[in-house]
Amino acid sequence: MSRTSRPGVLLVNLGTPGAPTPSAVRRYLREFLLDRRVVEAPRLTWWLLLNLIVLPRRAARSAGLYRTIWTAEGSPLLAVSRRQASRLEKLLQQRLGRPIPVVAGMRYGSPSIAEAMAKLSDRECSPIVVLPLYPQYSGSTIGSVFDAVAAELVTWRHVPGLRFISGYHDEPGYIAALAASIREAWRHHGRPVRLLISYHGIPERYAVAGDPYPSQCAATTELLVRELELAGGEWVLAYQSRFGREPWIGPATDRVLEQLGREGLDSVDVVCPGFAADCLETLNEIAVANRRLFEKSGGGAFHYIPALNDRADHIEALAALVERNL
Repeated sequence: MSRTSRPGVLLVNLGTPGAPTPSAVRRYLREFLLDRRVVEAPRLTWWLLLNLIVLPRRAARSAGLYRTIWTAEGSPLLAVSRRQASRLEKLLQQRLGRPIPVVAGMRYGSPSIAEAMAKLSDRECSPIVVLPLYPQYSGSTIGSVFDAVAAELVTWRHVPGLRFISGYHDEPGYIAALAASIREAWRHHGRPVRLLISYHGIPERYAVAGDPYPSQCAATTELLVRELELAGGEWVLAYQSRFGREPWIGPATDRVLEQLGREGLDSVDVVCPGFAADCLETLNEIAVANRRLFEKSGGGAFHYIPALNDRADHIEALAALVERNL
């Protein structure tokens, strides 16, 4: 790295609607669900299904769910992403002794990847380290981020150096931060009978086609279980957020919780290692809907352990990743 270089960092997360309204959610979902990496289906057929059936049914309902988690800062995911970028920038400057701009961009919605990269371009950053905040690789997440970055760079006259981090599922600092967050939760409310380790799911055919996501989720889980020194009956791995009718990788988080409730399990904690920032899927789907399902099925105490968000040990782990790529 030369003395005159000005590295920059692009943090990328999934995205969020601009407001908890049906129109804003509809725009966000249309962009998200038209991504060929996310939904691999014949375009015309899927376009018709999306616009005639999916969006009319889901936009208003999803807007209502977003309203339940919306804060004075707006979307929790966007607010956390901004804090992550700010704290990472400060930490990198402390560790490296020079300013390293860090900008947050969303794959869908605003601020877009293009908008975030423009800020780095204005500061003449090169190389740009692209860090998608998805620990486990999937073509539908990290692969899609790469597509968006490449599409933006096609429009640039001067293409900067680029470092693209395609996952960190076994990063020691990440595993340590996860374990620390779980231990802190246990010190607060006690250790549960079962720890449910839940990841976002993908269709089975994506995995069959070669997507390494399930194996990386299993690897993260193995490392986390080892760090926590859990016995075999103290934890379970599952996948949440199924969409559509085709088979998805499993077991499904809601069905696992329903079964545990039927068994009369006294207590369960749920942690979602695949989410770097809390969002609708964790704050509502897990912490509210799945809690109700577990309790209604006969289960006892339920605790959702928050995502790593802008915890100091999480920012330290991200900083270590960035440093190695500078």
